Amino acid sequence: MSNEIMRREMREAIAAGERALNSLRAAQEKLNSARGWGIFDMLGGGLLTDMIKHSKINDAAGYMEDAKRDLQIFQRELADIHVPMELRMEVGGFLSFADFFFDGIVADYLVQSRIADAREQVSDAIRRVEVLLLDLKQMHGYM
Repeated sequence: MSNEIMRREMREAIAAGERALNSLRAAQEKLNSARGWGIFDMLGGGLLTDMIKHSKINDAAGYMEDAKRDLQIFQRELADIHVPMELRMEVGGFLSFADFFFDGIVADYLVQSRIADAREQVSDAIRRVEVLLLDLKQMHGYM
């Protein structure tokens, strides 16, 4: 692979990682908001509070779907530049968690538990993508 092609592939991988990071951060923001509304709801917030909480959860679901797609693209871009296995991020766990998160949310306390789990998974994915992007940029002189 020529140096120019490698540089282009590296730019594509970094751009894909940054898109994934943006999607993850948007999901994190909505999950944080849903958590706050969920706490308020459990303290007796009423129907309006419940509707707002579920709206925030639906928004987070959309961003998590975006993050899922963006992480899959990032993973493909990393394969294109032959990143060593120890640097690659395994996104399968996050992807299956994102699917699980939205299956059958029923009771308020269960919703809060799932929101907390999702927030943790998203935060973990953000940390991993940030570290990987930093390593990629340092490895190839983009910093």
